[in-house]
Amino acid sequence: MIDADLVVRGIGELVTPEGKTALAGSRAGDVRLIEDAAVAVKDGAIVFVGSEEELDATLDPEASAEMLDAAGGTVTPGFVDAHTHLPFAGWRESEFDERLRGATYSEIAARGGGILSTVARTRDTSKTELIRLVRERLDAMLALGTTTVEAKSGYGLDHDTELKQLEALAEAATGHPAELVPTFLGAHTVPAERRDDREGYVREVVDSMLPSVVEAKLAEYADVFVDRHAFRPDEARTVLEAAREAGLGVRVHADQLADDGGAALAADLGAASADHLEWASAEGLDAMARAGVCGVLLPAATFFLRSERKPPGRALIEAGVPAVVATDFNPGTCPSESMSAALWFACLEAGLNVDEALTAATLNAAASLGRADRTGSLEVGKRADLVVHDVPNRYHLVYRFGLPRIRAVVAGGAIVRNDGAEAI
Repeated sequence: MIDADLVVRGIGELVTPEGKTALAGSRAGDVRLIEDAAVAVKDGAIVFVGSEEELDATLDPEASAEMLDAAGGTVTPGFVDAHTHLPFAGWRESEFDERLRGATYSEIAARGGGILSTVARTRDTSKTELIRLVRERLDAMLALGTTTVEAKSGYGLDHDTELKQLEALAEAATGHPAELVPTFLGAHTVPAERRDDREGYVREVVDSMLPSVVEAKLAEYADVFVDRHAFRPDEARTVLEAAREAGLGVRVHADQLADDGGAALAADLGAASADHLEWASAEGLDAMARAGVCGVLLPAATFFLRSERKPPGRALIEAGVPAVVATDFNPGTCPSESMSAALWFACLEAGLNVDEALTAATLNAAASLGRADRTGSLEVGKRADLVVHDVPNRYHLVYRFGLPRIRAVVAGGAIVRNDGAEAI
């Protein structure tokens, strides 16, 4: 018999990938389906996944468990958003209008807009206010079914503001039901005041910012934006090799606007992920597959930018690269906290099927963050992170696009949303 402090019953369909590693190639959409299912939880961990009939024969009748009725809905693992930019101030809605009128992302960035405009606002914002903004965004993500969130700095581009962003992440995440994974992105772009001293700025990232971040234990990963408006592959290598030597994992913004060699660099460094990849070459993807680097698709950002190249979802699957789906939540190119939206675009724009997209947004995303041993799937022993969707089966998650239909969210074994009422 098993004891439980939370039982989820009335599940019409439970769908989950399984395992502790990312799924790729022909296994990219492997999921377990259980109809008339139930999940039992004890002390924040899953202790049972199976049919209601099996649960009734297994559950200790004296267990004083809280009951959550899925009302015939579909249950999935909690979403894992593996690429966001949470700690920023200000929005960039005017740039959105400029793009609608014909301006390109590169043109806006070249005249000092884009990332640099957010840098100016973030530098002028107090840490207290950044903490408030981050927590507000985590709350919104959690209510939308995201239970694990990777979040990057990168809107400081100087020593003190980069640390301020990472400290805001740490303080906002303390006690929050969602789990946060911090990433240092001091090499997001070269700040305006250092444009004539690129080499000096790279050295500042490596010799000043990085040691402070590591000493204060403010990040698990380091990331670099490889792009002609940001950093060359050789500059990125300098930063990421230093980060790896300091004990951080590495990630790469790769080949978003052109084939800049980011995928190949990520493979050579054995990075945890290469993200974006719209312009990645077949050779770059093959190298990633051989190196076991996850490919993070950001299809909502691609759609929002109206990019000429679609996210390479099918190319990742065919190359054997573990595919991940994330939001890229940020003020300029994807001001959306919704992983449901990322799923819609992963299928409708990037070419994944529903099961591949769901796996990419849960288990594979967790694997890219080094957390597949404890989240990303509904299996005994893993953290109890799950979403009850108010739809009869998983296909409706994408088929009925435009509105997330989320009935309840459980994070770490606690009900944080139920019937639309947040309990954060």
